[in-house]
Amino acid sequence: MIKLFRQTRYLLIVFGFLGSFHANAQLNKKESLDLIGRVIPKKAQFFVVESLESTAPKDLFEIESKNQKIILRGNNGVAVASALYYYLTEYCHCQITWNGTNLDLPAKLPQLPTKITKKTPYQYRYYLNYCTFNYSMSWWNWERWQKEIDWMAMHGINMPLAITGEEYTWREVYNEMGFSDNDLKDFFSGPAYFSWFWMGNLDGWGGPLPVSWMKSHKDLQVKILQRERALGMKPVLPAFTGHVPAAFKKKYPNAKLKATNWTNGFGDTYILDSEDPLFAELGKRFINKQTKLFGSDHLYSADTFNENEPPTDEPAFLSKLSARIYEGMRQADPDAVWVMQGWLFYSDRKFWKAPQIEALLNAVPNDKMLLLDLATEIEPVWKRTDAFYGKPWIWNMLNNFGGNVNLFGRMDGVASGPALALNDPNSKNLQGIGLTMEAIEQNPVIYELMMQHTWQTTPINLDEWLVKYAKNRYKTDDKSLVEAWQVLRQTAYNGKDIRDGAESIVTGRPTFDSTTIWTRTKLNYKPKDLLSAWDLFVEASKKGIDSDGFQYDLVDITRQVLANHALILQKKWKNSFKAKDAVQFKKDAQGFLDLIADMDELLATRKDFMLGPWISSARSWGNTPAEKALYEQNARDLITLWGDANSPLHEYANRQWSGLLNDFYKPRWEQFFVELNQALASNREPDLKTFDENIRTWEWKWVTSQKNFPTTTKGNSHQVALKMYQKYRKEL
Repeated sequence: MIKLFRQTRYLLIVFGFLGSFHANAQLNKKESLDLIGRVIPKKAQFFVVESLESTAPKDLFEIESKNQKIILRGNNGVAVASALYYYLTEYCHCQITWNGTNLDLPAKLPQLPTKITKKTPYQYRYYLNYCTFNYSMSWWNWERWQKEIDWMAMHGINMPLAITGEEYTWREVYNEMGFSDNDLKDFFSGPAYFSWFWMGNLDGWGGPLPVSWMKSHKDLQVKILQRERALGMKPVLPAFTGHVPAAFKKKYPNAKLKATNWTNGFGDTYILDSEDPLFAELGKRFINKQTKLFGSDHLYSADTFNENEPPTDEPAFLSKLSARIYEGMRQADPDAVWVMQGWLFYSDRKFWKAPQIEALLNAVPNDKMLLLDLATEIEPVWKRTDAFYGKPWIWNMLNNFGGNVNLFGRMDGVASGPALALNDPNSKNLQGIGLTMEAIEQNPVIYELMMQHTWQTTPINLDEWLVKYAKNRYKTDDKSLVEAWQVLRQTAYNGKDIRDGAESIVTGRPTFDSTTIWTRTKLNYKPKDLLSAWDLFVEASKKGIDSDGFQYDLVDITRQVLANHALILQKKWKNSFKAKDAVQFKKDAQGFLDLIADMDELLATRKDFMLGPWISSARSWGNTPAEKALYEQNARDLITLWGDANSPLHEYANRQWSGLLNDFYKPRWEQFFVELNQALASNREPDLKTFDENIRTWEWKWVTSQKNFPTTTKGNSHQVALKMYQKYRKEL
């Protein structure tokens, strides 16, 4: 159920704020030139940036060639960056993704025969999910954030969620209200759990949070916001949602507090009733302090119903409740816009029926609320809410949950969905598109595809688009790779049968079952149907195709084939065990373990699939051995148990990463096979209850231990992929 709420508390922008949204987003030529210098430093001198006036509130850009220079014009930095990326992809056949970049520009830059003009039909292009800040961004430094902000600008993003440093703001607020750091030590979570702390799901887990972290990330947030605003973005900042520390009960004994529990193995958290006068006071204090520290674009994220149902479904009550929440926001900032995610209307549809939804939304003026249809590619809530009853709203793609590693996406649906909605009169006040994935740095094709919509009003022709995508990514016109992508389109990226990507059984807690609660192995295609794509990539590798993106895709497709094959190998050792054939069981079990080791060896060739950088970057934030140990424990815990030894969320955020496979998943299976071998030797049933108890203890010991993992790649992606192909292809 975590997948149902982790996309919570988002915010965007006001419909009536349209004019000022772009009136303030003027072009900063220096920032645009600096971005060009960061992206293509050796060719930056061949680009000229000019301002382009826009009478409408929607971004536009122009590209023109003059005197052997490329002129990029835009009404703000995002438009200019988008113009740059359009030129790089359409004329230089380049590409920039999280997982593979091709910036092999021609010696002489191509000149445009005529001027190109593009205008976006979407006023808002939203980015990020609360969960992204932990599943992907927990340990990011300024260098990594700078790259992401450049990526955002080039992909047309103009409304990023910006919640780094929120804990510093709250510490300041509570200290001024008389709360000591000791009062708050059980309130702030560890760095890997801020998303769920911010959403009011848990207190203190992974802490206590060092003050040094709060200060360093306040400084980081200042840099993030300065750069985003300088490029013309309007960051979305958090607002008060009612979540208060347990110490609030002692400081304000008459306060109207409600204890609530997330039911995922964590203690109660406390929500201040919106009717309590302290609610408005706290909200005002927080926004005032936040504005002093970070400024404001009047866009506030607030979601008070994250996995918490209101006490009654009476429409009149819900209307008053919604009005109070908005009023508290308005008192702090008269220009405040409440952006609400619409996921709760899907995740708890038994409660949120038409009268309840309409009452909640209609209590706030249309120009003061914006709805995020958070996973429109999965469940278009707008279609059953009369397009959110007239509120402006945004079509978002979620795609990834928990940062799980898999080939997955709804390619055809994403290619057509936004444009179909845009041109549907029933969509009413559709104002934007966005990306709200729980984690990034996987399936880059889906995100490139989604943001292609920024500058067009019609569905994307995938047959044509995939040709350009392959050429830009692989630096070749090799038709076999386009053919491979058509196979991927019909298999891993067909968007059928399952809601999100399947995991491999190797990442699940050892079991005889073919699936576990957070390791779901059902595929949306037959495993054998993926093999022809693997064949084509291996053959392309032999031809010498070697771009960064090709290496990543070769490894990722090979990984997926092996991950799928694990289920077949599991069935083999399960059958030999049931047949009580000890000799064959040992052979089959070893084959399963060898597969895990082979996957680890393959993934070690790409940093995208390594545990070491995740752990190393976590430890890098520590100033003392104790802080480094705390951050490493946070990093280890989130991607394995998620909580304590008895966490019901174990494996929710599982990763197929080199280091994690050999050091965590493989040893678990080895211990499981020891128990099964002993059971066969003594002619008894395996004691799975005792094994489960013991393995939980072992897992927690792993989470709380410390170890250095490689941070540099080992081996050649082509050679290791070919090695796996030669070993497994005939068997498959």
